[in-house]
Amino acid sequence: MRANPLKAGVERGELQIGTWVNMMRNPASLTMFKQAGLDFVRLDMEHSSPSIETVADFAVMGRALDFPVMVRPPEASREWITRLLDVGIYNLHCPQVDTPEQAAEIVAASRYTPQGSRGMSGASPGNDFDISGMPVMDRLKFTNDQVFITVMFESAQAFEHLDEIASMDGIDALTLGPQDLAQDLGVFGTPDQDRVLDEKRTQIVEAANKYGKTCAMLVNSAEQARKWRDAGVLLVVYSSEVNVLMDGYRSALADIRV
Repeated sequence: MRANPLKAGVERGELQIGTWVNMMRNPASLTMFKQAGLDFVRLDMEHSSPSIETVADFAVMGRALDFPVMVRPPEASREWITRLLDVGIYNLHCPQVDTPEQAAEIVAASRYTPQGSRGMSGASPGNDFDISGMPVMDRLKFTNDQVFITVMFESAQAFEHLDEIASMDGIDALTLGPQDLAQDLGVFGTPDQDRVLDEKRTQIVEAANKYGKTCAMLVNSAEQARKWRDAGVLLVVYSSEVNVLMDGYRSALADIRV
């Protein structure tokens, strides 16, 4: 069975830089992302259209390339967590986690006994079809150790439970959803939005440091990336393939049409 390079890199204290994937559907694109120097990609199933079959193809290609794939499911439910883990995704980016009860359900669904109650399955991409290479309890422990769960704080309610969720065993990383959080806090589109969100980002970094967890941040510039890297963030997600392509074409076309 293959290990999770993203989790191993974080445990070594190494910065991991990724990008959102919203539109690309060809798993061969992972070879391009890896060659470009990225450490992982994050597929979005909540706000874009990849099917579970597409995600499964990305998962297998990512494992073959030793290039981590993270997925944000439409909902952090047992159904989605089980399916994504079983098709070979180790890294889950769980949206709308508002309460300790939700976080505990995510942990239980994502780990086998004794850490949780993840549903058992046979040979699958989630274990590289290797169910006889080690004793069963050792295999379950190894699998549990590879899973990497990031929870998203996207509401005022979530921040009321920040310490309870951040301190929970089985929650590996913390982040926020900037636009949904700004909307819930009533600052979306106002002059206060950036200031309020940075205050919330700082709260998350402090909680991660307090409880020995990793912190993840979405950034849209190298300056932002360096700022949060220097604050201790180890998972930096730069923009998305959609924005990078649009910016590149806009810039090239502006030069051509001068």
